[in-house]
Amino acid sequence: MKAIWNDEVIAESNDTIVIENNHYFPKESVKAEYLETTDTHSTCPWKGLASYYNLNVKGKQNKDAAWYYPQPKDAAKQITNYVAFWKGVKITE
Repeated sequence: MKAIWNDEVIAESNDTIVIENNHYFPKESVKAEYLETTDTHSTCPWKGLASYYNLNVKGKQNKDAAWYYPQPKDAAKQITNYVAFWKGVKITE
């Protein structure tokens, strides 16, 4: 699977985990140079506290377009160190 935004592949892996129709990519498969940590957080009742990244690609920013669970609840332990995308990020094979 590939995550593409602004005509650039930002993540690529054959080992994504699909939860609630979102592909979670292993952190090591995401190109770190495109990620910028933010102060944004949200809470999922069964996954826990999510943290976000802005995407910065070719001079454009996509605010809070990637998220991850630094310490997911037990029900979501399998997505520890995985990153998911939204806000126009295209997921393709």
